[in-house]
Amino acid sequence: MRPLVPLVAPVDPVAALTRIAWLLEHDRQSTYRVEAFRRAAQAVADTDPGELRRRADTGTLTAIDRIGKSTAAVIAEAVVGDLPGYLAHLQEESSSVPADDSSLFAALRGDLHAHTDWSDGGAPLDEMAAAATALGHEWLAITDHSPRLTVANGLSVERLDRQITEIAALNARSDDGFRVLAGIEVDILDDGTLDQTDAMLDRLDVVTASVHSKLRMDSGSMTRRMVAAVSDPRVNVLGHCTGRRVLGGRPRPPSEFDARAVFTACAAHGTAVEINSRPERVDPPDDLIELALDLGCLFAIDSDAHAPGQLGFKGLGARRAEEFGIEADRIVTTWPLDDVLAWASA
Repeated sequence: MRPLVPLVAPVDPVAALTRIAWLLEHDRQSTYRVEAFRRAAQAVADTDPGELRRRADTGTLTAIDRIGKSTAAVIAEAVVGDLPGYLAHLQEESSSVPADDSSLFAALRGDLHAHTDWSDGGAPLDEMAAAATALGHEWLAITDHSPRLTVANGLSVERLDRQITEIAALNARSDDGFRVLAGIEVDILDDGTLDQTDAMLDRLDVVTASVHSKLRMDSGSMTRRMVAAVSDPRVNVLGHCTGRRVLGGRPRPPSEFDARAVFTACAAHGTAVEINSRPERVDPPDDLIELALDLGCLFAIDSDAHAPGQLGFKGLGARRAEEFGIEADRIVTTWPLDDVLAWASA
């Protein structure tokens, strides 16, 4: 994995607007602001290049639906072959942040936890794939939510079936060796069963399982719930195991469970413990990473990205793993695609 390579002039206006959206996402700017640039990019893609140039020349770009004053300025500069000033500013700010030079960050090949606009993500499949490719990923698992999580627009059987078909078509069009894996972040239900049909789970390349409800369940019940899920042969990754939130307007304490019992089951069944790299989660806590390491667990350094610009969050997870001396061969997201698929199918 590598940092984004800055764009230079000349730059296509769609590429300029899209890259601005990614940089704003990585900086955790407001969704409204990000979406303004994403909508403008789509508007440009829908507009005849000749008309776009004419409107840029006459200063009437804002007459096009979904293009505002700020996005029009970016388009106008890109159309005449200049690097848009706003893009240059964001890239300069991004380059002023020290690069993540950890060896584990460089060794990461993929991500087993990422969302699209099929559920509660902010971008379509192809844009998530493009961002992953730009960051040097070799593969990316799309793991949108399962049906029970209605607040996140979880995927029914029918919608997941359509997404699998779309992922297959996207891979068929790819000529650079990059691969999108069909996956799911499936809810772990109260009794430890999984929130999707057996037939659909069997069709997927990878399954990440997470608890999203009744996070304050008593320790004994939560332990049985999680042990049952990670012992299921179709589950590959235990996502954000404590469910805690340490940043943001609504901090949330970790769930209570017997971590030794849960991680022992993970180690026995080859289920990777996720090191969730979202800054508001930092999950698992330090002591649980140490315990999982001692018990022989595999790990997955994941972004839990809900937008293309968040795929780079994995730098945080890589730094944490490196601090605990976790070797790359214990981290499945450093593995080549064939090894990941063999592990997941086993």
